[in-house]
Amino acid sequence: MDPKPLSHLTALLAKLPGIGKKSAMRLAYYLLGRPDSEVEALAEALSALKAGVKLCEICFGLTDMQPCSICSDPQRDRDLLCVVSAPSDVTSIEKTGAYNGLYHVLHGTLSPMDGVGPESIKLRELLDRIAAGNFREVILATSPTREGEATASYIAELLTEKGVKVTRIAHGVPMGSLLEYADEVTLSHALSGRREV
Repeated sequence: MDPKPLSHLTALLAKLPGIGKKSAMRLAYYLLGRPDSEVEALAEALSALKAGVKLCEICFGLTDMQPCSICSDPQRDRDLLCVVSAPSDVTSIEKTGAYNGLYHVLHGTLSPMDGVGPESIKLRELLDRIAAGNFREVILATSPTREGEATASYIAELLTEKGVKVTRIAHGVPMGSLLEYADEVTLSHALSGRREV
């Protein structure tokens, strides 16, 4: 039997995504063997994470200042808005260096089977922002999952009625992969999203 603090930490770590009971136990034992200063620094970082990271009042991305660094950057293209499902999507797109517009984070995707409707995500805020802004294009960058596609279609329908130019990020075969390993849906998206060279 493990001591209660060790069991408690293991149980908490096992709740993290991608961490099973065995991995959680290994992490707990690892932390127990580290110097006090490292464990205290980790505990302080976890505490500061919850206390210091908030949602941007404009785009609903993660930030430690209001508005976030992207929304307050005068060098960003303010006529272009990219709609994503999660804050981590902003990070992924920013890493490419291929986009210089603004963002709107929905914090979820539509999933009626799971009880997630339009009122459960930041959709009303998106519509209000578009109505108040002067965006020349709204890019829908939700993931190519059933829920992501449904969310993109729903938003596209709402915005097209308002005369807003709406585009969808292309989906297709990843770089370095072989066509023989791509599924039918991926190949279908790749063919329909083809462009002239």
